Amino acid sequence: MSIQFGPEYVRAIAPYQGGKPIAEVAREFGLDEAKIIKLASNENPLGMPESARLAMQKAVADIGRYPDANGFDLKAAITAKYDVPAEWITLGNGSNDILELATHAFVQAGQAAMYAEYSFVVYALATQAVGARAIVVKAKDYGHDLEAMANAITADTKLIFIANPNNPTGSFIPAAELEAFLARVPPQIVVVLDEAYNEYLPPELQYESIAWVRKYPNLLVSRTMSKAYGLAGLRIGFGIAQPVITDLLNRIRQPFNVNSLAQAAAVAALNDTEFLQRSAQLNRDGYRQLTQTFDELGLEYVPSFGNFVMVKVGADEGAGARVNLALLKQGIIVRPVANYGLPQWLRVTIGLPQENAAFIAALKKLLA
Repeated sequence: MSIQFGPEYVRAIAPYQGGKPIAEVAREFGLDEAKIIKLASNENPLGMPESARLAMQKAVADIGRYPDANGFDLKAAITAKYDVPAEWITLGNGSNDILELATHAFVQAGQAAMYAEYSFVVYALATQAVGARAIVVKAKDYGHDLEAMANAITADTKLIFIANPNNPTGSFIPAAELEAFLARVPPQIVVVLDEAYNEYLPPELQYESIAWVRKYPNLLVSRTMSKAYGLAGLRIGFGIAQPVITDLLNRIRQPFNVNSLAQAAAVAALNDTEFLQRSAQLNRDGYRQLTQTFDELGLEYVPSFGNFVMVKVGADEGAGARVNLALLKQGIIVRPVANYGLPQWLRVTIGLPQENAAFIAALKKLLA
């Protein structure tokens, strides 16, 4: 009999699977890396802003020293942008780090964390990693059913995850509905509002979640620099909440969880409004490019408010895997979502116009 280490709930975790790297696809299918198009991981197709690149180059001179564990300059930039005290900020190694920290800080084994069906898989992984019970509330139109979530709260519920816009489906909760839900949640339950795709919302849908943080001491807003800001490879995100929450997060986070280059790049990117506007416009144009094609082909898709679109590519259970493999052989990487219980669907990141066009041409060929 072999020895088994660790608790059963940890051994039962299926490791997170990211989008296939370009190099891996090149090796697997004998393709030229330079010709492969990756539309799988919701990265900014513009890459990183030049302002961030220059800031990193300057920071390299001091790379032999540990980063500022408290992130003074970055917190100052966040404070200036969002008008919150530095004590309300927790820096993370990507916003994924914030999600993990929240789970470890507020949920124990035997207690419960809640999230919606078809929401970010890390919520499930983080819940399972601490041995907590998952309350998974059935989706409504591929998004959050806030009424059902409020009704599903139990005495042992300690944490609720809400993504807005949601990944992988792209659905969006209007501000009034979201605040009404926050008002119903008992004050001892922490609500994590994951706004990884917030910057892609059109102006008329933008809302002031930071104002809710001032009103609700149990609210933690999570943001990332990996999407619209173009810093995915640097792993930088942050959480904003009142000190009753951030004090606990900062007690358990790693002391140097955000490296010096990431901090320098993030300060520059936060202040680069021109790059952010350009990214949002490119995304709006690309969304029209993709969805017009889906309409022409008669393909069902979920209206998206992020930088991706989830599209149904067939009626049978193997459709997503089959089309995904065929696209990979043509050097186009998208994201299957069978692990979310959606085997007929693919999630496609919005890329540059020519990248979108290449995907469209390949998809039309496959479905002809």
